[in-house]
Amino acid sequence: MKIAMIGTGYVGLVSGVCFADFGHDVVCVDKDASKIESLNAGHVPIYEPGLDTLMETNVAAGRLSFTTDLSAALDGVDAVFIAVGTPTRRGDGHADLTYVMAAARDIAHALTGFAVIVTKSTVPVGTNRKVAAEIRSANPDADFEVASNPEFLREGAAIEDFMRPDRVVVGVEADRAAEVMSKVYRPLYLRDFAIVTMDIESAELTKYAANAFLATKITFINEIAALCERVGADVKRVANGIGLDNRIGNKFLHAGPGYGGSCFPKDTSALARIGQEHGVPMRITEAVMQVNDGVKRRMLDHVRDLCDGTFRDKVVLVLGVTFKPNTDDMRDAPSLTIVPALVGGGAQVRVIDPHGRREGEALLPRVDWVDDPYAAAVGADLIVLLTEWNEFRALDLSRLAQAMRVPRLADLRGVYAPLDVANAGFARSYTVGRPPAE
Repeated sequence: MKIAMIGTGYVGLVSGVCFADFGHDVVCVDKDASKIESLNAGHVPIYEPGLDTLMETNVAAGRLSFTTDLSAALDGVDAVFIAVGTPTRRGDGHADLTYVMAAARDIAHALTGFAVIVTKSTVPVGTNRKVAAEIRSANPDADFEVASNPEFLREGAAIEDFMRPDRVVVGVEADRAAEVMSKVYRPLYLRDFAIVTMDIESAELTKYAANAFLATKITFINEIAALCERVGADVKRVANGIGLDNRIGNKFLHAGPGYGGSCFPKDTSALARIGQEHGVPMRITEAVMQVNDGVKRRMLDHVRDLCDGTFRDKVVLVLGVTFKPNTDDMRDAPSLTIVPALVGGGAQVRVIDPHGRREGEALLPRVDWVDDPYAAAVGADLIVLLTEWNEFRALDLSRLAQAMRVPRLADLRGVYAPLDVANAGFARSYTVGRPPAE
């Protein structure tokens, strides 16, 4: 089959590459000429493990190409995927559909034969019908059907999620659209992965409901962590105790400095707005958003307490600034709250992140980017472990403590046991949701 992927951001690029690996002929389209030029030169604009190799393989096989020419990309196409950004709209929390609707108009003018127009971007309920209306308005003679196919890709594990999904959600109305989508995902059908077909509105809402539920799990365990700190309980033991219940499950029960990234913040906000618009307030989701903001402030309070109430003239080493490991994504990362507060409070901040510097240099000014944690610890007053990259999971704590001016550690991801931290020579420490060492 021939597939056109509109948008070469995270979702569009990963999806396009993986569809090509299914054996389809895929053309990825973007208006950014410099980005397309870079992709044609073999450069991957995002960090996603394994994506560069898979892209190179499929380009070499002739199944994957990149262009700014939408008309050429849509010539003889079977399915056109819209995978453009839907950022939170300023002022009201809605998903901004500007790019989606612009893509629909462009498709309408370039479409010459029948194709299924598939929305892969995360969009509010009713958007696919708006896309259809936009196309018909721009080109009344266009021959097409629409489909909803939300993505469920975890950054850092996106290829595995695409190739071995928990499920694929497809929203369709017409038989022609259902037939095309079944061919698109035929390799997964043959391997018995769950392809869940439903109406378009249900498919649109499924994505928001899934992300809101996962954000709720994260926020719930973060509230439990705060309670653990007050009563002397250990959040890791509590999480294990409830996670072994198969009705709950152990995923997304890791206490930390709050959720961030490209999906949870904007999708919870959009779902709250959808509920308000339809007179069905999403009270739980609204509370999750408020609590998550509070978690970041609470983490900052703990870091400040370790510094005796002031960051002035302190040297602070921050380990990790991306919102999670195995990605270079900084969107809504807790570091964007904590690091500016450190700098604004008068601290000299040193930052290490395996892949965060490309975005972080612009987002986190007035910090020193370093590579060696042990060299960076020399003369430091505090270490803040903010992102649990593998590189930070097995550090020599004694060596770090010996190098510091004042050995203090704020472990905001709960990577190290408090007793191990104390035995390594740290005078003071904080570990999220866990009692201090006796």
